[in-house]
Amino acid sequence: MSDLNKKPIEHNVDAPGQPISEKKRRKREKNLIFYPLGTIGRDMMYFLFNNCILTYILFTKQLTSEQLVAITAIMVAARIFDALNDPIMGNIIESTRTKWGKFKPWLLIGVLSTSIVIYLAFNTQLQGWPFVIFFGVIYFAYSITYTMHDISYWGMIPAMSRDADLRNQYTSRATFFAGVGSTLASVLIPMLTTGSMALGGSAGKAYGIIALIIAALGPLFILFTLFGAKEHRGDDMEPKMKLNFRRFFRTIKQNDQLRWMMVIFLIQQIANSLVFGGIGSSFIYFRYGYEGGLYSVFSMVGVAATAVLMLAYPALSRKFSRKKLMTFGMIMVAFGSVLEILGGLVLSPVPGAGLADISFIVLTIGYMTVNLGLYAFYLIMMISIVNTVEYNQLLTTHRNEAIITSMRPLLTKMGSAIVVALTSLTYLIFNITEKTNLISSFEQQAQLGEITDAERMEGIKAVVDGVESSQKLGLLLAMVIIPIVFGFISYILYQKKYKLDEDTYNDICRQLEERKAQSAEVAPVESTESASVTESVSEQQ
Repeated sequence: MSDLNKKPIEHNVDAPGQPISEKKRRKREKNLIFYPLGTIGRDMMYFLFNNCILTYILFTKQLTSEQLVAITAIMVAARIFDALNDPIMGNIIESTRTKWGKFKPWLLIGVLSTSIVIYLAFNTQLQGWPFVIFFGVIYFAYSITYTMHDISYWGMIPAMSRDADLRNQYTSRATFFAGVGSTLASVLIPMLTTGSMALGGSAGKAYGIIALIIAALGPLFILFTLFGAKEHRGDDMEPKMKLNFRRFFRTIKQNDQLRWMMVIFLIQQIANSLVFGGIGSSFIYFRYGYEGGLYSVFSMVGVAATAVLMLAYPALSRKFSRKKLMTFGMIMVAFGSVLEILGGLVLSPVPGAGLADISFIVLTIGYMTVNLGLYAFYLIMMISIVNTVEYNQLLTTHRNEAIITSMRPLLTKMGSAIVVALTSLTYLIFNITEKTNLISSFEQQAQLGEITDAERMEGIKAVVDGVESSQKLGLLLAMVIIPIVFGFISYILYQKKYKLDEDTYNDICRQLEERKAQSAEVAPVESTESASVTESVSEQQ
């Protein structure tokens, strides 16, 4: 067993056994800065559309139960569409050959087109069924455009380095800056769209203004990655491969570790995304008052600890194995869930106490603890998916980076679709739309200038005061029970089914370097050593 306390020696991919040149070292230092900076705007766009779209609809549109079901069906259908769209995009990227590489052209095209879609989605006055039809078109458009740059962005990690420690740094830093973008959005959007601080005096106007700002920030931030990050382009010399689904399904079929990670990551994403999917904001508004500032603090504190984890992850990964880190994370999820129940159910809120309310404080600390544990899962699984690239190369001689890394956004979107379905089901079971329709009617009247801002807030307060205890309890149980159950399932599966631990991965990299050093001209054949590692992994299933 290798000493996990020692920093692994970085492999010189281009010249195995030779020291890394100063030029390559400088390039890697630039990559560590400019690559992660590019995702800040992307994740602001992601948070706005994926985490706020349902809240925007509920609190600015009048919806019947049938229309809410239709909107939910559109979201789920769009995720199923992504099951085809993501691998197609992965194949297209793998087949792309330009002087800018295969990733960067799609990064630029995808971010620019997503910005247009984002702006249109939050700047419409349509209501009822015309809005549902418009939403269907815009949601499918978003699925296509966001996929272009999401697969391209994360697909660059295995192309920038094969060194496990350096990949940990790329992943954790990119995830950290993704967290910066989503945290900024999660703090500012509720604060500036809900309650007395809403821009323009209503939620509808506020979302339109914020969508315009974020649509501009996305392309600006991606310039850091486009001009500052450099990837290896050795596979660009390989023949252009035909676009087909067989290659995608063959990759999954041949790579047993990728298959397990697809299942585990999907389950984890459901656990990780449920609170931000709308249930959390609705619960906060109904229990503590219709003020976006409260939910901003809840979400900001809830994710604050994850920023520390993202920065510390490379050091932690050198000290502890990924499976041990998963165990620590599961303990935190369980403990945090107890705190959430205590704050949200046992302790009674004090009217008008705001941020000083002990019930709110305990609930928020509980959510922060749960989120910290689940984000540990997320970081570990990001690395675990990326590390199946070399395992795939050992098995088949092909890396298939874009196809394998396309699994992460595909599963994230599938998870978000299930979250939407669970959220809508919760709203329907506990008749939450009855209250949100009343709130949206006051928001619409204020947007049209029919009532004053004071009348808007007074009317909404009366609605919130009339929310029944059973409705608040239903929202609380959904946001606590589902994450801990799904988190536990993903934990058990990872411990039992994922076999590419740190030692196994390093051994695979060693074999690949030996294979390359032996002969660059002879067609790669699976060696006896390769077979032994493959059989070793399979025997552990």
